[in-house]
Amino acid sequence: MKLLDKLIIKDFLKTYFFVVVMLVLIVLVLDFTEKNDTYIRNDVPSREILKYMGNYGLYLNNLLTPITVFISVIFITSKMAGRTEIIAILSSGVSFMRMLRPFLFAASMIGAISFLLNGWVLPVATAGVSRFQMTYLDKGNASSESNIHIKVGQDSYAYLSRFFKTSNQGYSFTLETIRDGELLNKLSSDRIEWDTAKNVWTLRNWRLRELREDGEDYTVGENLDTTLSIRPEDFDLPKNHHETLKLPQLSRQIRILEERGADNVSFYKIERYVRFMSPFAAIILTFIGVIMSARKTRGGSGFQIAMGFLLAFVYIILFILSRTFAENGAEYPILAVWLPNIIFALTGLFLYKTVPR
Repeated sequence: MKLLDKLIIKDFLKTYFFVVVMLVLIVLVLDFTEKNDTYIRNDVPSREILKYMGNYGLYLNNLLTPITVFISVIFITSKMAGRTEIIAILSSGVSFMRMLRPFLFAASMIGAISFLLNGWVLPVATAGVSRFQMTYLDKGNASSESNIHIKVGQDSYAYLSRFFKTSNQGYSFTLETIRDGELLNKLSSDRIEWDTAKNVWTLRNWRLRELREDGEDYTVGENLDTTLSIRPEDFDLPKNHHETLKLPQLSRQIRILEERGADNVSFYKIERYVRFMSPFAAIILTFIGVIMSARKTRGGSGFQIAMGFLLAFVYIILFILSRTFAENGAEYPILAVWLPNIIFALTGLFLYKTVPR
C-alpha cells in the first residue's frame, strides 16, 4: 500500500491546489472587474492592486478551504471508484479504514498548513486588505472618531467626544470610577493629549470630583499627567482588529483586555477558538467525502461533486451562523464555535456505519 498511499496523497494535494487556484482566480477576476472603475477614479497604483489581490487571495483560500477540500476528495475518490480501483483495493484484503489513511494524512497536511496560515500569515494579509480599503476605496473618511466609550479598568470607564488620530488629541474627556453601581470619582478635561516623550496622557483644564460619605471634594487645574491602560493606537483599531493579529499577539491582546475588564474581549477569544477549530474541518470533510464517493455509480461523479458543493456550503453557512451566535453572547462560545465540526463529525460516523461501500 505504500506506493498507492503516495499516489493518493499526490493526486489529492495536486487536485486540491488546482481547485484552490481556479476558485481563487475566478473570485479575484470578479472582484477586480467590480472595483476597476474605483481603481481608475482613485488612481490606485498597479503595485498596490497586485498586493491587495495577493492578500485577498490568501483570505479567499482560507474561506474556501472546506469547499476545495471536499471537492478534491470527492473528485479523486469517485474517479478511483469509477475505475474499480477501490473495489480492487478492498478485495485484496485492505480494510476501508486502512484505505482512508493516505486521504486523512493529506488532509492533516492541509490542516497543518491552514493552522500556520490562520495563526501567522492570514492576519497580515487581512490587515493589508483593510489598509488598502481604507486608503484607496474609502477615501474622504475623516481621520477621527467620535463619541468613544472604552473600559480602561475593572471599574473605570473613559469617554471622549472626539479623538484625532493625526495629532493624538481628544476632546471632552471623562474618566469615571463606578463600583457596585455607585460613582466614586469623576475626572474630566477639555482636552487630552498623548505625550510621546513620557508615554503618558496630559489633561488640559481638568476637573476632579471625588464623592465621599460626608460630602465631596472638587479639584481643578490646568495640566495633569496621568497614566491610563490605553494608548493612541487603541482608538484606531479597525472593526476586524481581532482578525489582524497573529496568534501570539491575539493571546497577548486577550490578556490586556481581561485586565481592563473590557466588554469586547469575547470577540478576541472567539477568534482564537476559530483558529484552533478550522484546521480540523479538512480532516472531517475528507472523511465524509471518501465515504460518500467510494461507491461506483452509473451516472459518473457529477452527482457526488454536486453533493460535495452542497455539503461544503452547508458547512460554511453553519460555521458563519455558529460564530455569529457565539459573538452574540452564547453561554458556551467555544461549544458554539466547534458546533459545525461536531455535527459533521457525527454525520461522518453515521455515514460510516450506514452507507454501503
